[in-house]
Amino acid sequence: MHRSHANTAEIEVLYRQHGSALLLFALAITGERTRAQDVVSQVFLNLIEKGSLDGAADKKAYLFASVRNAALNEGKLRERTEPLDCDSIWFDPPDRDYVGEQNLRRALGGLPDDQREVIVLHVWGELTFSQISELLSISSNTAASRYRYALAKLRDRMFAKENSCANS
Repeated sequence: MHRSHANTAEIEVLYRQHGSALLLFALAITGERTRAQDVVSQVFLNLIEKGSLDGAADKKAYLFASVRNAALNEGKLRERTEPLDCDSIWFDPPDRDYVGEQNLRRALGGLPDDQREVIVLHVWGELTFSQISELLSISSNTAASRYRYALAKLRDRMFAKENSCANS
């Protein structure tokens, strides 16, 4: 009984530490906030039922892998019909730049799925390219390349948007 309580407490700590990034990752995969919330909730409910993550060497990477698998199994492969949800999960600075956030969300939404996954995992999930390579079953070099390509596309789109606003 004591062991189960300790494991539940550990799972609660993991949820507080990584829940927002996991929700963002699920949102990047599903494209729908409600589905993303369901996926993350289900992953943590399953962990509580199992009682621990003792078998996971890298608990954070395990959580991201679990969310990815759950989101894909839930039916993500159909085409997204709605843009990514505008929500404070993406950013929470003291002086929010709402227009900049919206532009970045649009630019992220326009990336290919494989590049968007790597960006979210690396920036918001704070996973290393090594962790990402294991999670996505790709090489570290491929993960790093996707990240570089995604950054270049984001930079181009954001720069083009700024120029079009400046020239208006």
